[in-house]
Amino acid sequence: MSGANFSLFLLAALVIAAIPGPGIFYVAARTLSGGKSAGIASTLGTSLGGLVHVLAGALGVSALILASAELFTGLKFLGAIYLIWLGIRTFREAGIVPDEEPKPAGAGQAFREGVLVEALNPKTAAFFLAFIPQFLDSAAAHPALQFMALGLISVTLNTLADILVVFMASAARVNFVRRPHVIQRLRQGSGLFIAGLGVSLALARRPATN
Repeated sequence: MSGANFSLFLLAALVIAAIPGPGIFYVAARTLSGGKSAGIASTLGTSLGGLVHVLAGALGVSALILASAELFTGLKFLGAIYLIWLGIRTFREAGIVPDEEPKPAGAGQAFREGVLVEALNPKTAAFFLAFIPQFLDSAAAHPALQFMALGLISVTLNTLADILVVFMASAARVNFVRRPHVIQRLRQGSGLFIAGLGVSLALARRPATN
């Protein structure tokens, strides 16, 4: 890849990482619900889930899923149902005031949920397959390795943006930590928002294929 092409990719990836999207809103919701540890764990989980799509895209699996209406729909509704269930559970548990320092088990659960949320999102696969190939050097060898390298950079930038959002959301949450009713409302709102992301995913349409 030429230096100019890589610079263009890096600029585009930075802009995309800075634009608030479902991933940023998800980790913010998890932070407001469970604290900074849960937010960081969720961010690491969504990062690993993103890497799953990068690897799948490099191997051509994502392209196969997007080309098949049945596979895309199946994965879409599986991810949507999981998000809606997660949102409802968060809302129902809102009455339990969390400790200032969440237990390690909670962080581990947040990590696993983050992996599943991102890995089951076909819109992430669609993004990588639409964005990264524009910057691949068709004349160079090993296009799959190029795809993986650019995907890794994109996921890293997204993760850094998510971590920044986690710290901002955590700081906002600390201001209300001694006000149980406010924390309860924040957790309820987080649950509704996560469920809303699931509904949004369920309504997503399969990208057109040539």
